[in-house]
Amino acid sequence: MCGIVGILGTPHASQEVYQALLMLQHRGQDSAGILSVDSDTGKFHLHKSLGHVSAAFTQNDLKKLTGMSAIGHTRYSTIGEVKEADLQPMALSLPVGVGMVHNGNLSNYAELRQTLVAKNRMFMSDNDLEIILQLMAESIGANTSKSDTQFQKIAKSVQDIFSAAEGGYSVVGLLGSEGMFAFRDPHGIRPLILGSRLESNGKSSYCLTSETCALKFLGYQYERDIGPGELIWIDRQQNVQSVKLTKKTALPCMFEWVYFSSADSTLETKNVYEVRLKLGLLLGKRLQPLASQFDFVAPVPDTSRPSAIGLAEQLKIPFREILIKNRYVQRSFILNGQDVRRLAVNMKFSVVDSLVKGKNVLLVDDSIVRGTTSKKLIDLLKQNGAAKVYLASTCPPIVNPCYYGIDFPSREELIASKQNTGEVANSLGADGVFYSNLQELTEALDGISFCKACLNGEYAYPVRERPPTERVSL
Repeated sequence: MCGIVGILGTPHASQEVYQALLMLQHRGQDSAGILSVDSDTGKFHLHKSLGHVSAAFTQNDLKKLTGMSAIGHTRYSTIGEVKEADLQPMALSLPVGVGMVHNGNLSNYAELRQTLVAKNRMFMSDNDLEIILQLMAESIGANTSKSDTQFQKIAKSVQDIFSAAEGGYSVVGLLGSEGMFAFRDPHGIRPLILGSRLESNGKSSYCLTSETCALKFLGYQYERDIGPGELIWIDRQQNVQSVKLTKKTALPCMFEWVYFSSADSTLETKNVYEVRLKLGLLLGKRLQPLASQFDFVAPVPDTSRPSAIGLAEQLKIPFREILIKNRYVQRSFILNGQDVRRLAVNMKFSVVDSLVKGKNVLLVDDSIVRGTTSKKLIDLLKQNGAAKVYLASTCPPIVNPCYYGIDFPSREELIASKQNTGEVANSLGADGVFYSNLQELTEALDGISFCKACLNGEYAYPVRERPPTERVSL
């Protein structure tokens, strides 16, 4: 999971991309990059670096990223080590100048790479995006004609990508100085949103990004979510064309609402905060007979706060903030490696011990994946005097790996894959564990058909797990 953004139609494109990446920082904290294109010369300008967005760029770096169009990326390592060769954006110059950013994973990466290597295609990284770049370059070189418009060329190429590339992915790219394109995987697993803003010259500038929070910050009006299997093309005169190239079942990732997206974002017309609040209300309704066992409800900051509020309201017991978060420590779930996660949890939270001492706490988290954070927090609360600690997860048990861009690629890492609820509670040191169920999640996402692979094993594509030596960070 990463944050991506593309802006076309303003002389401050790279500055706005930078600001959007700051708003998407929660989606990835390993690195950041921006690629802009000079409208007159068609020359690409690229800067990317390891670290948070604010650390990756200086004002001098941004001044060099000139042009009316720019794309940006903030990176979350799903698997593997953090390597500079894998940083985005990425670009190719032949047969056409094209640059891209990407959010997601290709589940058939190894197969595609082997096919391309057999055709003497060279690779500079282990990043899935380079596969998509190579597929586009190959398609444009072989399957387009001089009479094709730029939109037709891109459409043919993206159709070929959809035919070959399995997985969850959203892409925003620049075709030289000709324009900006974007597309979303045939099932729409990874998010992509279009916004527009009327400029002083009477024309509209456009923003394509992972979440509406970036649109709102920059003053862009939400237009719509890009559809599954849809391609959108915006030329340098700011004319917009789009086409739906496939007709498959929409399966957006439920983890966007449960954990990943900012609470003020709206995806597929469903506001993230409202979904989380409803998850808490629904779980609270089921736990109503147990309400007398708890002195208060407390969230694990910050993503579970709306659910904890809903749960407390439903149970008619107090809501309390007992974990104080150090905001200068990374999100522990998206850190790379168990040892690093354990250290981050120790640094990340402190306890209001006067509220906890002698109390029975119902602690609410958005999900239980590996259990690393949960166990540390339960231990921390008991060390600070809590009599009992119960844990509620507003996500159903995660029992299967994700091959589409979320960082649980191995079943062995998933605590619920090999233990029932009681065994999970024992492993975590909790006095009880409660999960939302699939029916409640479906009700909270009312009207949305979503990907359930990690919950019930129903994958959108045949499972083709990458060999460990070929896993990559996105």
